[in-house]
Amino acid sequence: MKLLLLEDDDLLAESLAESLKDNGYRVDLATSLKVARSLMATEHYELVVLDLGLPDGSGLDLLKKWRKDGYDLPVLILTARDTWEDKVVGLEEGADDYLTKPFHEPELIARIRALLRRKFGSTSHELSLNGITLDEASRSVSVNGGAWQSLTGTEFALMRYFMHHPDRVLSKERLLQQLYALDQDAATPNIIEVYIARLRRHVGKSSIQTRRGQGYVFVTN
Repeated sequence: MKLLLLEDDDLLAESLAESLKDNGYRVDLATSLKVARSLMATEHYELVVLDLGLPDGSGLDLLKKWRKDGYDLPVLILTARDTWEDKVVGLEEGADDYLTKPFHEPELIARIRALLRRKFGSTSHELSLNGITLDEASRSVSVNGGAWQSLTGTEFALMRYFMHHPDRVLSKERLLQQLYALDQDAATPNIIEVYIARLRRHVGKSSIQTRRGQGYVFVTN
């Protein structure tokens, strides 16, 4: 899944992006409201981690504008503003969760997972479709109740995206956007073919089908 991180502290942003990547997410980083508005207008994100104190304005004002414009994706505020009044305002203005700095990264990851499970209607760490079960906590997959097979971070991210979008044709370009940050030059459409081949070894070729000239489909019917 692809997340948008708004954070102007370079060291913190780098650390967070790396931690999120290690947990199977892909992150685009914005260090200002201007960049965030541009990214939100052109990219598709499943969740936003939002700092409130940004160099060109208030993250809270940006959140209010997004909600007014109809953006309904989960937003987790991550800020040094730690009074209960700040938390109430943030939640009332449209945030889905509020975490104050300093914080522990495992707690942030747990909160993100909880928000995404709520978004996709799941209360479990496991996704199950068509005999395939994906364990988000251990990043492993099981087919028809068989042995659990560990996935790499990219394999896990790709499999999870397929399972959240079953029976839909997903182009290589769409998959690349979900798997890689905007500035990752090494990402090419051919890399998707490599990871599709790896996933098929885990879940079977019939589960992820090719639509020639269009993309790939995770088939459930």
